[in-house]
Amino acid sequence: MLTYYSDDHHLHHGSCELIDGKLMPCFEKPQRADHILARVKDRQLGEVRAPRDFGRGPIERVHSAAYLDFFQGAWTRWQAQGGKGDLLPYTWPARTLRQQLPTSLHGQLGYYSFDAGAPITAGTWQAAYSAAQVALSAQAEIAAGAHSAFALCRPPGHHAAGDVMGGYCYLNNAAIAAQAFLDQGRARVAILDVDYHHGNGTQSIFYERGDVVVTSIHGDPAAEFPFFLGYADECGAGAGEGCNHNYPLPAGSDWAAWRTALEQACQRIAESAAEVLVVSLGVDTFKDDPISQFKLDSPDYLRMGQRIAALGLPTLFVMEGGYAVEAIGVNAVNVLEGFEASNS
Repeated sequence: MLTYYSDDHHLHHGSCELIDGKLMPCFEKPQRADHILARVKDRQLGEVRAPRDFGRGPIERVHSAAYLDFFQGAWTRWQAQGGKGDLLPYTWPARTLRQQLPTSLHGQLGYYSFDAGAPITAGTWQAAYSAAQVALSAQAEIAAGAHSAFALCRPPGHHAAGDVMGGYCYLNNAAIAAQAFLDQGRARVAILDVDYHHGNGTQSIFYERGDVVVTSIHGDPAAEFPFFLGYADECGAGAGEGCNHNYPLPAGSDWAAWRTALEQACQRIAESAAEVLVVSLGVDTFKDDPISQFKLDSPDYLRMGQRIAALGLPTLFVMEGGYAVEAIGVNAVNVLEGFEASNS
């Protein structure tokens, strides 16, 4: 399997995030992608290539130009104001407040964020932009006839909506790739999100559309981040009614429970007439993940890849979460090897 990867991810290394009432070192850090890349090479999964640059155009098919302009210029504005340290929001337009875009940097940051888990540093824009190009480059391989490809994206993307960042995510790499497939002639795309946390951004982007079927297996948002999206009764709206499928599971769920949800999600995808599959590959479902509550073990990820392969669709894997850094390479590559073994 061909892997796309960019060293630019090292440009984004936030010093802190707000979690449990404290400013703490970021769980989302460069070592995550480094360990996955090392495992890809150790297992000789296939060639590793640098991405092509497709520009901002394909990104603007998913994210608003105003949001991208803000994100791209935020660090320069912060420095011009004499800002020190990471740029983090401290106020948000909650339900009782007006949804008005202010002129100030901090007001705009709050408007374009949903939490304080996506710090902006000097290199964050370039890292996120390059991650989107990684996804687009892997997508282009499948569009050209490859059966599978791996986009080793960092920072991750599935929490980012059309004009909102948060949850370590700035640009929605999986959604950008899915939209590219549609723009190049595919009639319907399926997205399978296997990250522990619900991909609220992906759901939001496609919720009222019938050309993308979104399925997600995740921790029950009644108790788990992102809390305000990802419930089982969210099934799409308008043209997208019946195209969104959530499978929230309780804390402590093991492979047996998770596999049942995977089977249901795969059945939905098989019934959807999708021509291609995008997998938001989070491995924070691992039993030792520091910020997640499922109990999957490393061999389970091989089985996961095998079941996804049984769908028989051209498949793009886009890296999302996973914070047990020492095990992340083994778990992510196990999914890819399980998939490859079933297609050999």
